[in-house]
Amino acid sequence: MSRETLIEALSPVLDELTALDPADASAAQLHLNSALPLDDPRIQKIREAFEQGVEEGWLCDREGGNARFSRVAKPSPETRGFSIDAVRMSGPGVWHRHTAGEIELCFARNSGATFDGQPEGWVVYGPGTEHVPTVDGGEMDILYFLPGGQVEWKKS
Repeated sequence: MSRETLIEALSPVLDELTALDPADASAAQLHLNSALPLDDPRIQKIREAFEQGVEEGWLCDREGGNARFSRVAKPSPETRGFSIDAVRMSGPGVWHRHTAGEIELCFARNSGATFDGQPEGWVVYGPGTEHVPTVDGGEMDILYFLPGGQVEWKKS
């Protein structure tokens, strides 16, 4: 398994994300959870690739606080203009603002684990929203898709 294989597995997801308007976050989230549910074979393939990448040590190979993380890809034509980051999280992360929106695909590693109070699946934040991403009740694997790679991190 490789980063390129993961990006290839993400191709149908990226096609779907380009058609979304994150400004209507709740509609976008409902659409994704319906069009690409967790039991969809394409999503299962991504989940398996995530697990394998972590096991092989090339995905989520850096650590900070309650998270292991890594960059999957910078924005490019291949990623349809999204940056893609992978995080294995078990608590609060770092405050940030979604200048152009943010889309997450969340996989619970424990029954009952939630991301920002939501169960595994798709989570969408609109442009201008901000938060401290938080996993409660266990651990989650999360893929973050940022339009244009746009994000504003907390300044120390």
